[in-house]
Amino acid sequence: MSKYFKNEVVEGCVTGIEKYGIFVTLDEYYSGLIHISEISDNFVRDINKFVNIGETIKVKVLDTDDETFHVKLSIKNLDYRLNKKRETYIQETEHGFNTLKKELPIWIEDKKSKKN
Repeated sequence: MSKYFKNEVVEGCVTGIEKYGIFVTLDEYYSGLIHISEISDNFVRDINKFVNIGETIKVKVLDTDDETFHVKLSIKNLDYRLNKKRETYIQETEHGFNTLKKELPIWIEDKKSKKN
């Protein structure tokens, strides 16, 4: 009797990232692979931009093999992140771009003089 069922959404921990997919552990017995084709409908250039090792994510079960305890998984079309990254806002200092405005001409002249 399988512990995981087709189309079920469960939580797992990312344990490895390769060029071809993401390895996820579901529990002490079951682990699986999210093949690169099951990450996004769009072209995936860098899997590392989707998950981090050690991150807990939601995954959809595509198929299970109870003899080997391997699971085929997907995050395609799934809101898989449990902890949404907070947007970071850059807070402008009181000096703003004034430092750059002041120093840039000096830096340029310094570079020019080193070339000659």
